[in-house]
Amino acid sequence: MGAVPTQRETMSRAPDAPAHEGAELWTSARTTLPGGPLAPGAARRFMRAALTDWEGLAEPGTVTERLSDDALVVVSELVTNAVVHAGTDVELVCRLEDARDDPAGLVVEVSDRHPSRVVRDDGTERPYGIPEYGRGLRLVSTLATAWGITYRTGAKTVWARLPLDGTLDAEEEMEAYAGESVPEWEPGTAGLPAPELLVCADPGRGSPDRDWRGRGALSFLAEASDLLAGQLDEDLVAALTGQLLVPRLADWCAVWLEDEATGWRGSESAVASGPRLARVWHGSENRIEELRRALEKDPPRLPESVRSRAVPVPWPAEALGPRGAAGAALAYRLIAGGRPLGTLVIGRAGLPRFPDEITGLVEDLSRRVALAIGAARQYARQATISRVLQRGLLPGAVAEIPGVRSALVYEPCDKGGPSGDFYDLFPAGNGRWCFAIGDVQGKGPEAAVVIGLARPWLRLLAREGYDVPDVLDRLNQLLLDDATEASDAAARALVAAGAPVPVVDDGPQARFLSLLYGELVPFDGGVRCTLAAAGHPLPLLLGPDGDVRAVAQPQTLLGVVEDVTYTCETFELHPADTLLCVTDGVTERRSGSCQFDDGDGLAAALAGCAGLTAQLIAERMRRLVHDFGGNPPEDDLALLVLQAE
Repeated sequence: MGAVPTQRETMSRAPDAPAHEGAELWTSARTTLPGGPLAPGAARRFMRAALTDWEGLAEPGTVTERLSDDALVVVSELVTNAVVHAGTDVELVCRLEDARDDPAGLVVEVSDRHPSRVVRDDGTERPYGIPEYGRGLRLVSTLATAWGITYRTGAKTVWARLPLDGTLDAEEEMEAYAGESVPEWEPGTAGLPAPELLVCADPGRGSPDRDWRGRGALSFLAEASDLLAGQLDEDLVAALTGQLLVPRLADWCAVWLEDEATGWRGSESAVASGPRLARVWHGSENRIEELRRALEKDPPRLPESVRSRAVPVPWPAEALGPRGAAGAALAYRLIAGGRPLGTLVIGRAGLPRFPDEITGLVEDLSRRVALAIGAARQYARQATISRVLQRGLLPGAVAEIPGVRSALVYEPCDKGGPSGDFYDLFPAGNGRWCFAIGDVQGKGPEAAVVIGLARPWLRLLAREGYDVPDVLDRLNQLLLDDATEASDAAARALVAAGAPVPVVDDGPQARFLSLLYGELVPFDGGVRCTLAAAGHPLPLLLGPDGDVRAVAQPQTLLGVVEDVTYTCETFELHPADTLLCVTDGVTERRSGSCQFDDGDGLAAALAGCAGLTAQLIAERMRRLVHDFGGNPPEDDLALLVLQAE
């Protein structure tokens, strides 16, 4: 069951964000992202979805592959910049404009709730992460026809406009980048900036090291953003960092990672053991192991006062042979969200010191590496929590029923979060067995709450002797009561915080559940089955001759309507009769505009399984569902097969 749209993420043709003067708005997209390490990756996914949506709205040829590539790089850089400096929630607005006086453009705006302050460094000690003004935005400056920073009371917005007509080709972009620098903001007066101050709308020209930039700084940062975005393993991030740096900017590099639990300021035992050397990379592979042993003996120990700037560290001459007898090595602390996550060290033989431009470029990269490591660790934490939740939300084993063969297919779509689908098959006493297959609105923690409520109550009510309709009646009321209590608790929390309580016209916070629930009673010659479907795909009964029919009537979702009365159907399963129960991940599996169950497709697929065992039917149905679409399933998939022996 898909997630319900929220007020935090919308797409519309008429947003409340103002367009530039003289511009006609075509379409726009807006979302709010948590200001953490996952934000850049989420921003890229949102931008990609918006561009796909716009392809059918804008004039043909407007959303080109070139525009899409540039937009993904720009949105990633702007959100990364906001996360590094602010760490608060980030609002992202993207829109297509048809400017009558100026060239048409795609505008990207990223706003954060950073406290207003002057941009120049005033010498005040700040939290981890020294602000960068210009260097991290050079890539945006190159790709955009214009960009700027708007300061308002309590908020800062960085925006960029990309041309729709592909004004610059790749060579011109490199030349432009080689000749342009981003100026620092020169405030007119001391103190805080004015409430509506626009900065850097037309970046000026400087005289940087043209040769260095012309060799590929632009493509380097773009490639780094692409490779690091969305990586969900911290060791893979460390490996990619080595491949990015060596041999382009350094002869060798190493990445140390701090312990997740203790961080930089760990316990004495953690300090004694030191950080973990996750990756060592050298341009000459036969030097890697010797270099690793030398670095493990003497890991970098940067003082607490060091933030993100480069710090010279000793040169490991003994591990690098005659050609590496001397050189320069620099260490960068990897910090994300105020937490030191590790250290990056680079080295180049034969240099007394690294050029400033290389030092600054690696500093930019180190921030992106830190965000990627932070995102990977956050994902790992969520995945661990999800695995623990999943083990508690699903039965440890499926009960064996006398005279019945059973087979189950359960494939959650999101491996990193609790599934919205669940199942159960358990003894209820007095010669009865009960089964359930359900689908909760949404996924993640909200789905886990509903499943954690529903499954134990199903077992309790069944074992207390309640029949099928009474179990559904009571579970429906339980979900409604729980939703009301949750809404009341949220309202009390808002009142306690002094925030206004929103007016909600749709009743209590909805926790919807579609459920197929039944009871099996074996007898000589078959099994008596009593079941009911509440807002769920109807179960299908397959006879030995290949005849297929539905054996339930559609009824209302659980957790929606007060005082609803549920009914049930009773029938008998004789030897070789098969009952198929599925979730909508099966029936609504898509191939283009078609669904798997269109034209009774599920019944037709099941009819072709006549004569097969329960296990073979389950496997064949799973394969048919997967083969129906060209891409992997986008929803959780669960099916239960019960076959009388």
